[in-house]
Amino acid sequence: MAIPDFLVIGHVAKDVDDESWRLGGTAAYASLQAARLGLRAAIITRAASDIEFERLLPGVDALNVSSETTTVFQNRYENGRRVQRAWSQAGPIGAEHVPQEWRSARMVLLGPLLRETPIEMTRLFSNGLVGVCPQGWLRDRRPDGQVVRRAWSELLRGVDLVFVSDEDIGDQKGVLEVWSRQARIVVVTESRHGARISFEGRWRHIAAFPHNEVDPTGAGDVFAAAFMIAFDETQDVAQAARFAVAAAGLSVEGEGAAAVPGREAIERALAEHPEVVLK
Repeated sequence: MAIPDFLVIGHVAKDVDDESWRLGGTAAYASLQAARLGLRAAIITRAASDIEFERLLPGVDALNVSSETTTVFQNRYENGRRVQRAWSQAGPIGAEHVPQEWRSARMVLLGPLLRETPIEMTRLFSNGLVGVCPQGWLRDRRPDGQVVRRAWSELLRGVDLVFVSDEDIGDQKGVLEVWSRQARIVVVTESRHGARISFEGRWRHIAAFPHNEVDPTGAGDVFAAAFMIAFDETQDVAQAARFAVAAAGLSVEGEGAAAVPGREAIERALAEHPEVVLK
């Protein structure tokens, strides 16, 4: 197995509507963003055999640990807020599912959807840049399938970057200060309002790039992958922030993963909007 540049761990999901479904989840959106930026991208996930990874995630090496079920989410947006239901969930992902050679990946992003993988998995990766999207640890699933917030404040040992949305955090604002003392960089995405970033003891803000929103699903995952990759390339938080908000803005202008942008489109957006900077 070739060692990936960018490895994402977490469930892919079937995001369903009334008539059809499309592939979703942090593992799907973040790995596609990495692949479209020219990196060797890979995921470790669990899903049933009906998911056609080669077709749905072109350019991504998918290690699918067989599961009887696939995680199925239904996302509805009501008054600008997402209402989610999880109709099924695939099996857990543990350390035993991570190939030894993949533990040397240059960048690793843990992106659970519903606590399918433990935070302790970050300790497997001591050589690369490690990021987490903790939304899956901040969720519970009720018996009727509705996804609701839960309190969670585990120690982020070995984590370099944290990416979370203001929607996921809710009223648990205090946890951000805890995480900012444990991780090098903490990012709170705020949809059309951009993002807040904590680095070297200071919170800063960057506005969103102008965009025509069609479908916001996956924008935070695109942001996370784009930020990690740009930071790995430049070691500059301000440049990484600009690159990430440009990528996220482009990703919402189409339906689903098809809108995840390539490097040329992102560079063009950066050139067109020099006014959007980290302040």
